[in-house]
Amino acid sequence: MRVTPKVWIGIAALIGYIVLVVVIQAASGIDYTSWGDSAHDLFFGADVSLIVAAVAVAVTVSLLGWWGPVLRERHRSPHRWTLLAPILMAVIAVVGLAFADWGAVGGAFLAAALVLLLVGFTEEVVARGILLVALRSRLSEVWVWLITSVLFGVMHMSNVFLGQAVGPTLVQVVFAFSAGSVFYVLRRTTGSLIPAMVLHAVWDFTQFVGGVGERSAVADFAQGVYVGVALLGVVCAVVVALGADERSGFRTSGRLAGHQA
Repeated sequence: MRVTPKVWIGIAALIGYIVLVVVIQAASGIDYTSWGDSAHDLFFGADVSLIVAAVAVAVTVSLLGWWGPVLRERHRSPHRWTLLAPILMAVIAVVGLAFADWGAVGGAFLAAALVLLLVGFTEEVVARGILLVALRSRLSEVWVWLITSVLFGVMHMSNVFLGQAVGPTLVQVVFAFSAGSVFYVLRRTTGSLIPAMVLHAVWDFTQFVGGVGERSAVADFAQGVYVGVALLGVVCAVVVALGADERSGFRTSGRLAGHQA
């Protein structure tokens, strides 16, 4: 590792990511609530910022030299039953895609929606990658889970500056916290951030595609089930965090013990 993990680095990375994305999205002049209206609005309202952010995030991790700890756990959680939460979340996403009104989804909109898959990379690397590694340099794992999930939820408050009403945004923050907990569980139990990236990407993709045309009763029911999955995800996150020893140990050289070549 080129740079020794410190808490302020993780916080700075998160703030920098939020500012970069919000500035680009606000400059487009397209409200958050209008992204699903057309391929044009989705691409220029969201996709452009994600493309730029993906490059910025990759460069940041490379400069820090943190790819190892960002992508991999030192120890996998032994509580494999907690995978139930991310599995159920994945099932809900698949049901949403299966019952989406694909006839109303044009080719251009689908292409723009596919670019949204980048959100799985950008947000996971920032929240449950850079920030997580930074917090582990000083805090116990329960605090690492709680802070990364809370800040992941709070970062969605930025949608208020993009035209979304405060009420719906607060609801989004709460659900983002629970989703972040599920993604955290997936990282801890699989030992890798990549599955969380994939689930995150598919989940967001489903939300936009599912919002086009007429929504089916089955898809709406599946979304309703997510409330229970959200609560389960938080419980599972507590279980995999309690007693876990993922705090970064450092040698005098500043290299992370356990991630040296």
